Amino acid sequence: MHSLGETSKHQKTGEMWRQVNGTKSHLTDRNGVSNHLGEEVESFLSDTGPLHSIDDLTKVNPVTTATVLKCLQARYTIDVFYTNAGCSLVAVNPFQPIPSLYSHKLMRDYHAAPHLQELKPHIFAVAEETYRNVKSQIPPVNQSIIVSGESGAGKTWTSRCLMKFYATVASSPSTPQGSVDVERIEKRVLDSNPVMEAFGNACTLRNNNSSRFGKYIQLQLNRSQHLTSASIQTFLLEKTRVAYQAPQERNFHIFYQITKGATQEERLEWNLPEGSSFSWLPNPQKALEEDCFEVTREAMFHLGIDCSMQNNIFKVR
Repeated sequence: MHSLGETSKHQKTGEMWRQVNGTKSHLTDRNGVSNHLGEEVESFLSDTGPLHSIDDLTKVNPVTTATVLKCLQARYTIDVFYTNAGCSLVAVNPFQPIPSLYSHKLMRDYHAAPHLQELKPHIFAVAEETYRNVKSQIPPVNQSIIVSGESGAGKTWTSRCLMKFYATVASSPSTPQGSVDVERIEKRVLDSNPVMEAFGNACTLRNNNSSRFGKYIQLQLNRSQHLTSASIQTFLLEKTRVAYQAPQERNFHIFYQITKGATQEERLEWNLPEGSSFSWLPNPQKALEEDCFEVTREAMFHLGIDCSMQNNIFKVR
């Protein structure tokens, strides 16, 4: 006889049973899924209904890995890449440019929407919600957004979108001088991206523009909710990549940008002979859009890194 709360397990056609006070109740099969739950999963997966219309994964019933992936797949097939999961947002990388999905018009639509929950899930909805949370609190309360995912999931792109959104919606000062100041800050915020990616991103087996470091970005707003300053802290930079790269991978973008984009005069000044090859720059034949040296240099100028300082950075010693 067993007292209340104790259990005994009996094997019966691969299933587990619980016995409490002499009464048997069905638990799970060997795979950890009950027959009842398995039937629900099977029913959901075989359902030919409009799974793409489920915009929040908490509405999936039952919630299992298989049913969640089935829902995301259904939305992906109709080019819907964002899905809510309660208070979180799940983004699926489309692996293709979709300019209309991140246009200034769409930013304004989310910024001006009276009820965000009535709009489709989007990174702009998350950005606007945090912006409104700061604006509605007295005194203002700091807000944080965590962007996480495996390599190639789209973290770098999402960070870009967030910074672009805040630089856009928080740049409406009432004075002309303020407009100039905010425009300058906005430009610096956006120009920090190509610089960070040039010096901290690399081509890997899974991602042509993989961030090899973590970053913590702070955007400061004044009492009028206008952008006043920004700061970026980086950590855990993969410094070993400078000296060693896995097969088929590359070093940091900046090295390829220099060797491909430097003029003859700059090559002489930086000790980079024409036609030279470097053992620490594997796979230079790969042509990536991230190899644009002029974009990086222009962004560095806007961040206050002048020509003299750039020469010191790029010179091989």
